[in-house]
Amino acid sequence: MTRTTLPEGAAATVEPVRERLLAAARAEARALLADAERDAAATLRDAEGRAGEILAEARARGEADAAAALAAGRVRRRRAARARELRARRACWEELCRQVEHGVGQLACAELRERLAERARRVLGPDARIERTADGGVVGEAPGRRLDLSLTAIARRSAALNGVEVEELWAP
Repeated sequence: MTRTTLPEGAAATVEPVRERLLAAARAEARALLADAERDAAATLRDAEGRAGEILAEARARGEADAAAALAAGRVRRRRAARARELRARRACWEELCRQVEHGVGQLACAELRERLAERARRVLGPDARIERTADGGVVGEAPGRRLDLSLTAIARRSAALNGVEVEELWAP
């Protein structure tokens, strides 16, 4: 770029134009800078507002997840406690049945077995086939029918028929 020199006196004539152009450029620069600052401030406000929304949404999601996890934990603990209770009740029931079976087994005698065989014939008919069981009872069979009068089965049916009352023995 080459520089040309102005004729004498021309610089004084051009100076007011140069000052006006420089003032206009400075004013435009100030206006552009003010617009940029407003835009930056608006962008910052929008970003802060969106960040607040994201934070609130994340907090709400976290609280919901925590509540769901706590509820699931409570359900698991209740189920585990219920399972333990049911296992304990089952153990009590089985012990009761074992004791009843043992007690009934002590009653086994020829007269009792004969009375059970008579009962089986009354229920199944006179042609029923009667077999002795190892525990002192009998099992009767007729075509399409079977009656278990083993002492073990009688003890279990008795306990089952009285189940609600029996369960009160170990219920809290």
